[in-house]
Amino acid sequence: MSAETPPQATASSATDAIVEAVHVRAGYGDNVILSDVTFDIERGSIVTLCGGSGCGKSTALRTLTGMLEPMAGEVRLFGESIVDADEGRKNELLRRTGMMFQHGALLGSLTLAENVALPLKEHTSLSDRVIRRVVEAKLALVGLGHALDRLPSEVSGGMLKRAGVARAIALDPELLFCDEPSAGLDPIVAAGLDHTLRQLQRELGMTIIVVTHELASIEIIADQVVMLDAGEVLAHGTVDELKHSDIEKVREFFARTAPHDERGETSLLDALEAP
Repeated sequence: MSAETPPQATASSATDAIVEAVHVRAGYGDNVILSDVTFDIERGSIVTLCGGSGCGKSTALRTLTGMLEPMAGEVRLFGESIVDADEGRKNELLRRTGMMFQHGALLGSLTLAENVALPLKEHTSLSDRVIRRVVEAKLALVGLGHALDRLPSEVSGGMLKRAGVARAIALDPELLFCDEPSAGLDPIVAAGLDHTLRQLQRELGMTIIVVTHELASIEIIADQVVMLDAGEVLAHGTVDELKHSDIEKVREFFARTAPHDERGETSLLDALEAP
């Protein structure tokens, strides 16, 4: 898809779209944040939602995840509208997704293993023994197999973020949403988290939508980038397409000096083992 021409009417025609936003208008009360947003996301890809502060990316994420009902337009997950669906069907669709919150949102009184077990206990009838095995597998997948019984206060910020990912994928979602996953992390730890997301996409076939403004993260993980500006889609394409866009504001965004471009040289093992 060309970076110079934002999609305005193509979402519903996508043959393999797992997420579709069609002329979405959204905001809070009388404050309209998204005025007319249309894009689609293909199954099995990693897509970053980016843009300057106040561009509407957080509102877009809340709308896609069903936390905010749009004022107008359509949001489809797995080919079905979450706007028109009744509450039961909407919940069924959302249970096929996972959400990693910016600050992890772990319960401080529970161990990492107990935090990851919460969605399994709430939404499945698995035995405690099986849940423990699933939890061990999920934490091992994000490099935390050694930290199951630690409390959130006993681990680093990067480990908290990865534990948040483990909890988000506890129910094997087809679609994972991540809100500013590398925010506040040092370069090496941030690189480890980026590579973890890429590993999940490659090994599990997971579709991942990441809200971020971090250029280094975008470079590592993005198959496609949706850039928002003033509540609309300014550009949609690959990183290379957006770097060479005819739109000056898009080129300027990607011409910024990433504060930790050297992250891409970090090995996955070194990054995961960083404090």
